[in-house]
Formats: sequence, C-alpha cells, structure tokens
Amino acid sequence: MTQYKVKLDIFEGPLDLLLYLVKKNEVDIYHIPMVEITDQYLKYLELMEILDLEIAGEFLWMAANLIYIKSKTLLPPDEVVEGEEEDDLDPRQELIRQLLEYKKFKEVSGVLQKKEEARRLYFPREAVHQADFSELPLDLGETQILDLLNAFSEILKKVQIREDLNQIFDEEVSVEQKMIFIEERMSLKPMLEFKELFSDLSSRMEMVATFLALLELIRLKKLKVVQETHFQNIQIQRTAL
Repeated sequence: MTQYKVKLDIFEGPLDLLLYLVKKNEVDIYHIPMVEITDQYLKYLELMEILDLEIAGEFLWMAANLIYIKSKTLLPPDEVVEGEEEDDLDPRQELIRQLLEYKKFKEVSGVLQKKEEARRLYFPREAVHQADFSELPLDLGETQILDLLNAFSEILKKVQIREDLNQIFDEEVSVEQKMIFIEERMSLKPMLEFKELFSDLSSRMEMVATFLALLELIRLKKLKVVQETHFQNIQIQRTAL
C-alpha cells in the first residue's frame, strides 16, 4: 500500500478510550472487569497500529498499566506481593478515581461546548480566510472516532479474507485511489451504510486503504458520518458544499 501516514488529532487520550469501553460493555465503572477491558483496549491499539495512526506515548503507558492491573486481579485473593501495603491490594482504585474525574471533566466540557454553540447563533464570528484543507481537524459531529474504529474492527473480524501470498506482495493499493472509489460510490448513492463501503473488497490491505480514505474525505468535509446513538449503525453521507 502506498505510504500514507495519518496525522489527525482524533484521540483525546487513553481515558477517553477506557470510558468508551466501559460504556460499550455496559459495566459499572466501580467494578471494571479488567481482563475484558484490557484485552479490548489492546485490540484497539493493535488496530491503530495496523492503520498507521499516530499513537501517543500515554496510550502505551496506559496499556502497560492495564496489563499490570490485569495480572494482579488474576492473582488469588490471599496472595500478597511482598512489600505492598494491605490498603493497596485493589489495583483498580487509582484507575477508577482517574476515570471518575475524567468523566466529570467531559460532562462539564460538553455543557460548555453547547453554550458556546448557542452563543455563536447570536454573536457570529468575524470572517476568516478559508483554511488549508491539510490543516483541518477531523470533525465527526456526534459520532466518535472510536465508534468508527469499532465498526471497522467488526468488519475485519467478520469477513473471511482469502489471500494468496503472491497477491499480497504484488498488490499496490493507494489511499488516493480509494478516495476516488468512495466518491464515485457516493455520487451514485448519497447515503451508504458504513459496512457497504467494504462489501466488495477482497483483502485487508484494500480495507485499510479504504478506511483511511474515508477518514481523509471526512477531514476534507466532503463526507460526514451519521449515527443516531453510540454503538449503532453508522451512515456515510455527502456534505452539501
């Protein structure tokens, strides 16, 4: 695949990913199942690596911390590591505290953002020069990038890919070509289900290039994603430019 390093400010941090997993699994934040959450967190990092998305060091630090907590929760309850205080036996306490603080911060930020959006209706900003597309952030509206990653991960898991090794090495797939492919599909049908973009693809390499092409078209504001609620089906729409 043609090298195409995605440099998008789309992740708020590892706590954002952990909160997403807690909501997705519908578990109590005070009783996080560390084995399941840790395994899912590591799968997201693996997917980010496959997509060549830039992963901040704090994500890797959190991964190491989760693995440590997971290993301790798997120990028999009466097995105490020498040198540790009895009050520190539950390794999840600090993580839960951080998640609760971050959750409150997100809720306050959400309220402030809504107020800011309401103010814009009455006090329009001064005109600014049109920004360079290459500097535009990825705006997914109400849909989270984590929802997109989750949907893409499910597609990779469900599709049985039969690849010939010679084909893999000879195959040349570019994100630019897939951007054209997606725009052609959207010109025929103004709205598509996310999974429809991948229905005719035969290799993981093609799927990765198509997903990156979709992110780029969203960043360029040529397409947008629509989702009624988190974890539901994602629709792709053309924007009215």
